Amino acid sequence: MQKFYFKQVEDGTYAVTGYEGDERNVIIPGNYGKGITILGDKLFSGHSEITSVQIPDTVTDIGEFVFDGCVNLRYIELPSQLKCLWGYTFVRCGIEEIVLPDQLKTLPPFAFKNCKNLKKVVCGKGLKKIHSWAFSGCDNLKDLIHRPEVEISPKAFEEVEK
Repeated sequence: MQKFYFKQVEDGTYAVTGYEGDERNVIIPGNYGKGITILGDKLFSGHSEITSVQIPDTVTDIGEFVFDGCVNLRYIELPSQLKCLWGYTFVRCGIEEIVLPDQLKTLPPFAFKNCKNLKKVVCGKGLKKIHSWAFSGCDNLKDLIHRPEVEISPKAFEEVEK
């Protein structure tokens, strides 16, 4: 069973604001009204049963803590139109590899914080900056593939001081 909740945003498109379900493989609907452009904060937070998520290509923004604690999440294909990840999007999730789409310009602070299984990140052609602590606690990250002109904060891989 998968149930989604939606809210219309200013431009007439929709944000997915809630999720109820117990499915391992989640498929976000491809259309609702004029299309879905935003995955709201904490959408799948704590859903440890999820192993894969399919996101429609219309999504341009993924909110904070969307996949927080999805420890069994192994497969996700980000939409080609994705322009904005908010902080902590993938915090404490089980993702091992991810490809960032070409439209994404920056990787925010704490985007992948404590993703202990993360081994490989392939950055899209449009990425310009990786912010501080984006990969904080990603102890197994071995491959970060990016263009030479990408600005990487010296603190991108550091733990946050207490």
